[in-house]
Amino acid sequence: MRIFACIAVVFGLFTLPLVLTAQGPPVFSDTPIMLGLEGRGLRTFGKFTDREGGKSYVQVFAVPYNVNARFQVGGILPLMWASPTGGRERSGLSDLSLFLKHQLWQKDGHGNTFRGLLKLRQSFPTGDTSAEPSLGSGAYQTTLSLVMGHIATTQGVYLETGYAFVGEDRPNAFLLNFAYSRPLLPQRYPPKQVNLSVDIQSRLAGENQTSLLISPALQWIAGRKLLFEGGVQFPLREVDTTDTRFILLFGTRVLLF
Repeated sequence: MRIFACIAVVFGLFTLPLVLTAQGPPVFSDTPIMLGLEGRGLRTFGKFTDREGGKSYVQVFAVPYNVNARFQVGGILPLMWASPTGGRERSGLSDLSLFLKHQLWQKDGHGNTFRGLLKLRQSFPTGDTSAEPSLGSGAYQTTLSLVMGHIATTQGVYLETGYAFVGEDRPNAFLLNFAYSRPLLPQRYPPKQVNLSVDIQSRLAGENQTSLLISPALQWIAGRKLLFEGGVQFPLREVDTTDTRFILLFGTRVLLF
């Protein structure tokens, strides 16, 4: 089992906007808005995956840290539980990741902003692959991507394009993610908002190997420093033969100072 296939679509989604606070980040895709100057945050979420060959659950802890207003670093710690059909359950640490973000541009208008950043993510094969089911990918993966977004009080549009270099003679992959979000309640301060979003993630990994997922989600912003979110992913096409039926995600984000 390749754990990065379970959590790649959500790498880098570790920030809460300090501007346009009623328009939270997309649930399954990345955002070009980083934390405020010298800000700190925490995101944790669980992902339950139902496959024809069994079930798995990953609890992810992600911590971003702003070095300054334009540069962010962070780490991702996933803990995994896997239960194959007719097999033995296993649990433990999955593949660790580190990421860097550098903001390239920012153009603010009245009630809206257009931003872009460059993101570098490095995954390490720390998950145990000595037995089945595997708790990790067994390969290093380096991903470089460009994240853009136009975020306003009425809607948010996000786009990420990237390329993943995968070790162990496995095929590299081109990534293309898109997200659209829209608040459902009137604007107010302090922010109390419910956002509806739809994400589309695609991964092209070699000839005729394309995965495509669509992901509706809801997000409740409970205040300037706290939000809760959940969503479901449905595979339209998969890169491998895991026969995923659906993936559930539920979690929270906290902005710390």
